[in-house]
Amino acid sequence: MKSILAAFLYMALAAGANAADLTAAAALRDGDMKKLNFVEAPAGISDAAFLLEDGATEGRLSDYAGQWVLLNFWATWCAPCRKEMPMLAELQAEFGGDAFQVVTLATGRNSPQGIEKFFAETGIDNLPRFRDPQSAVAREMAVLGLPVTVIIDPEGREVARLLGDADWASDSAKAILRSLMGLGG
Repeated sequence: MKSILAAFLYMALAAGANAADLTAAAALRDGDMKKLNFVEAPAGISDAAFLLEDGATEGRLSDYAGQWVLLNFWATWCAPCRKEMPMLAELQAEFGGDAFQVVTLATGRNSPQGIEKFFAETGIDNLPRFRDPQSAVAREMAVLGLPVTVIIDPEGREVARLLGDADWASDSAKAILRSLMGLGG
């Protein structure tokens, strides 16, 4: 009985700590990041398959369990996507590793050649060229326009969402991510 009570208390404290972390991160919003909406209760994400760069292998968001993920839904024809992609690449260069990944997911009709051309024209060489050709992931995550960026916690839950483009290389964006990951100043 004591072990059950201890486990329950641990879970309650952990849930409270996570809520406090989201509140602290939300307080750091400034500029474009004011559009970043934190959820009241972190929610599960899609487990639909998407195509990896080779076009034949499937991936899933659950492949990133244990990491913070900044998931960006975009398309080659999307002008705001073109504007923000270099900023996402900067985030990946600064934070990418075992604890954090920027995952870019081209939604809808985006040919591999078009994606390659888009990345070349925008000077991107450190982000994945994943595709969601049937928009299965986007549909399951209620993505209705582009770009949309979702922050996913290491437990695989959506904790924040931003509709439209934003300066993801801003001091505010970086401070929010540092706060979420517990990296401090």
